Amino acid sequence: MSDFSKFIREIPNFPKPGVSYKDITPLLGNGLAFNAAIDVFANRFKSEVIDVIVGIDARGFILAAALAHRLGIGFVPIRKSGKLPYDCYEITYDLEYGTDTLAIHQDAFPRGSRVLICDDVLATGGTLAASVELVKKLGGNTIGIALLLELTEFEGRKKVADRPVFSLVEF
Repeated sequence: MSDFSKFIREIPNFPKPGVSYKDITPLLGNGLAFNAAIDVFANRFKSEVIDVIVGIDARGFILAAALAHRLGIGFVPIRKSGKLPYDCYEITYDLEYGTDTLAIHQDAFPRGSRVLICDDVLATGGTLAASVELVKKLGGNTIGIALLLELTEFEGRKKVADRPVFSLVEF
């Protein structure tokens, strides 16, 4: 299976008029497609030295946890502010419609760890850039970024241009 785009449902005018939302739940709900997507990620990164995979709240958790399991390494969540129970580092960043704050436990991984960041969608890049900064704050080295899909028109890749980005689907 190589065309994952057929499992991405477009929902017009969501969450607001003029926006065409890319819904990944059909892919996640199809066992063959979901497994194949994780296989592609695993094959892409199996020769990399990765200490931990970081998944971004919330759909990034699904992909990151499955990939971490497949590669036999740990999974670390980056959550929205107020959701993690221990001492955290936080970063506030701009969205196209306001601001948001992400958090990670201060002891999520050892300094010098080689980290793969995994998320579902790259659009404007604000969330991903903030996540790279959180990894850096912990002393980690982001060795790559794995994405289910990338909305290229928004050029979010430019915000993390110094990191290799791998996307399964581009729109």
